[in-house]
Amino acid sequence: MSSGNPPPPVDAAVFRTLMGRWSTGVSVVTARDGPLDAGLTVNAFLSVSLTPPSVLVSLTRDADTTPVIERTGLFAVNFLAADQRPLSERFARQVPSAEKFAGLSFHRGSTGVALVDGTLGSVECRVAQRVPTYDHILLVGEVVHEELGRDAPPLLFFRSAYADAEGSDRLHLGTREKR
Repeated sequence: MSSGNPPPPVDAAVFRTLMGRWSTGVSVVTARDGPLDAGLTVNAFLSVSLTPPSVLVSLTRDADTTPVIERTGLFAVNFLAADQRPLSERFARQVPSAEKFAGLSFHRGSTGVALVDGTLGSVECRVAQRVPTYDHILLVGEVVHEELGRDAPPLLFFRSAYADAEGSDRLHLGTREKR
């Protein structure tokens, strides 16, 4: 039974620390609108269903890639390998899209969206649902094309740090000290 008292407010710093204890894979979400390529680093990604194949990504409303996806209804998720940390850092920066794609090795998928070369794989998606949630937009994408990439360790993020790969089967999780 409830005592009628509201729960105490969630402490944002504690919540951030707690969520940092959840390790995640790292991906680059790409989109294209005419000649404009856009992309950003995302770790809020999950598989939703096998029938039909679908995934979910969470994007901030103010990310430059979000309106491109909303205009076109198409996006791709590129799964990064452990040795692709520089790519993750490049797409995490708030710089013009042209700078993110400058000199980048990629090819066009079946929808025309950029698929980054050398990744573990990619999925191209058509937006099936859009759910505005606080300062983010949750996009459920129906997978229209998948592409297996190379077999290598994944790029992981844990406690605000990247994991380091040692060989093909061993990862060291970051243990950055509290700030």
